[in-house]
Amino acid sequence: MQIVFATNNLNKLKEVQALIPNHIKLLSLKDIECFEDIPETENTIEGNAIQKATYIKEKYGYDCFADDTGLEVEALNGDPGVFSARYAGEQRNANDNMDKLLKALKNTPTRNAQFKTVVALQLNNQQHTFTGICKGEITKTKQGEQGFGYDPIFKPTGYEKTFAEMDLSLKNSIGHRGKAVSQLVSFLNL
Repeated sequence: MQIVFATNNLNKLKEVQALIPNHIKLLSLKDIECFEDIPETENTIEGNAIQKATYIKEKYGYDCFADDTGLEVEALNGDPGVFSARYAGEQRNANDNMDKLLKALKNTPTRNAQFKTVVALQLNNQQHTFTGICKGEITKTKQGEQGFGYDPIFKPTGYEKTFAEMDLSLKNSIGHRGKAVSQLVSFLNL
């Protein structure tokens, strides 16, 4: 079986490749010669994931899956949510996003948050979605060098380290994307 993972994010590709069994050949957008920006104009995380997977299936004809992830902060009424990548502007800069979030929470005692990933699968002309959630809290400072995005300021519940301080295998086993992709893999193995 071969399937396209509709992402241009090399960090996401690396995380997901570590979760996909060897009998499933994972193709990147580069492998199918898709170099354009895939639209992400929906107002929900699930909507964006479905939009991306549908775009690749309709335009390139491949079975594929796409994900969208958002960081939902309780004290900010679920923001940045679907706008997580562009929270501090269209430049999509992780440090700018983290700085803006830390500033917004500066005087806030409640720092509860969750990462939410939705994986949308287009397979045999049917659509399926899988959701992974990881609860935790926002730290007061950036900690760690691993990972990407908000990983240096997100500490999952039950752990003393941020995602950016964890190795990839631990992050994948407890994280939002790992949970959603595990559901996808279980489905594909049926």
